[in-house]
Amino acid sequence: MTILFFSRLFYPHIGGVEKHVLEISKILTKKGHKVTIVTEQHEKKLKLEEEFEGFKIYRIPNLKEGKFKKFKIWMWLLTNRKLIAQADIIHCNDVFFWYLPFRFLYFRKPIFTTFHGYESYPLKSKSIIMHKISEKLSMGNICIGHFIKKWYGTRPSFVSYGGVDIVHSSKLRVQSKNSALFIGRLDEQTGILTYVNAVKLIRKKIPNFEFKIIGDGQFRESIEKDFEVLEFQKNPEKYFKTYNFAFVSRYLSILEALAAKRLVFAVYDNPLKEDYLRMSPFVKSINIVSSDQELAEKVLHFLKNPREVEMIANEAFEWVKKHTWEEMANTYLRLWKKSF
Repeated sequence: MTILFFSRLFYPHIGGVEKHVLEISKILTKKGHKVTIVTEQHEKKLKLEEEFEGFKIYRIPNLKEGKFKKFKIWMWLLTNRKLIAQADIIHCNDVFFWYLPFRFLYFRKPIFTTFHGYESYPLKSKSIIMHKISEKLSMGNICIGHFIKKWYGTRPSFVSYGGVDIVHSSKLRVQSKNSALFIGRLDEQTGILTYVNAVKLIRKKIPNFEFKIIGDGQFRESIEKDFEVLEFQKNPEKYFKTYNFAFVSRYLSILEALAAKRLVFAVYDNPLKEDYLRMSPFVKSINIVSSDQELAEKVLHFLKNPREVEMIANEAFEWVKKHTWEEMANTYLRLWKKSF
């Protein structure tokens, strides 16, 4: 089967959607399928066409944000429409509008969509409408999170939360007790400022509490006045083995933390983000908080109760080890079977 993925950003750019598409593509390629990725050339040094891990990557050049961007994408796809014509399956990762005019040129071509996360809060009516158009014109979809059905009105064919690579348990025991790791963008959606303020409160009781931050974003400059920030890493999950607690609030990082048997503390600051967390199947395995004070109190509690931490972490591990990238790839294959 020949599969054409559309993803706004892709390897070597680092992010949740990028890793999702990469891991699925690697597994599908190993299963004997032919995979092609169409994405943006986010850095000029990147090749416009290359082969990686057995699949092809095509990058659309000279894209700048603005009202003419979509027309440049459509013109590029029109010029390279053989990629569409040769594909058995077209699958969009959020960016269904890339394919919108071609949906009618290739009316019988199987087309599917994965909806990842949300744009901002409050949701814009434009985003909700685009989700509905994408859903109606797709032959099926995967929603990453149950909250999408509630907030966008999307009817999912499948609901998933991504995947992980499971590490052997003997490799999960090295850790510094008084420590936490944050992984994610340094902006309002990840709650980084709540985590930072909580650590300041914790250090009033435990001055040597260690806090590692991995990420980048609009708040980086202000955060670096008090904390060291390590820029995005290709495999940040490896740092979980060193730090006791996981300060993460996005699905992929949460799953990776659970796979490393780390206790998760996830923050929210709006109703959408609260549903994003509380409507997840691992809700009982993570600590969901809305303030720095609440977070600090919970961390101090669990530092005094390590057996409780171990019990929660072990139960969460039993759940997450069933949610591998292999299983996620099989979900895609089950979805696509609807078109044959």
